[in-house]
Amino acid sequence: MGRGFGLVLLGMFLGSASVAEARELVSLPEGAEAGTIIVRTKERQLYLARGDGTAWRYRVAMGRPGKQWFGESAVSAKYVAPAWSPPEEVWRDNPRLPAVIPGGTPQNPMGARAMTLSGGEYAIHGTNRPSSIGTYASYGCIRMLNSDIIDLYDHVQVGARVVVR
Repeated sequence: MGRGFGLVLLGMFLGSASVAEARELVSLPEGAEAGTIIVRTKERQLYLARGDGTAWRYRVAMGRPGKQWFGESAVSAKYVAPAWSPPEEVWRDNPRLPAVIPGGTPQNPMGARAMTLSGGEYAIHGTNRPSSIGTYASYGCIRMLNSDIIDLYDHVQVGARVVVR
């Protein structure tokens, strides 16, 4: 085997490792109904229940102290490459932001996909700041790596229950 073949194998191994780190199949003792999203704020983890005692687990960024929320909601809508308009609180802190940032642009904080939650204030969405994943960084939204929100988006229906603990 030549050196090139070894590099291809190394690349395949590293590619597999990064996918495994992003999403992981784990046991879910809550026994939630399939399609339920459970977010554990202290862990900065989101779980998509499969209905068989297991769930897909994703790392997320959560609301900063004072910006966090807890309770139940539901997915109210789903968007591909959503445009973003800063909520009033964000605009107060960052008055130079434009009224709308088009979807698909590098400056758009919503990333590749977004699922809004009932009540209209928060969403589960991708991010243009992947280094924020695993931290408390948002104004209350739940941020995911773009590859993870694309995966989650494909498995979640409008109306899905969302529990934030």
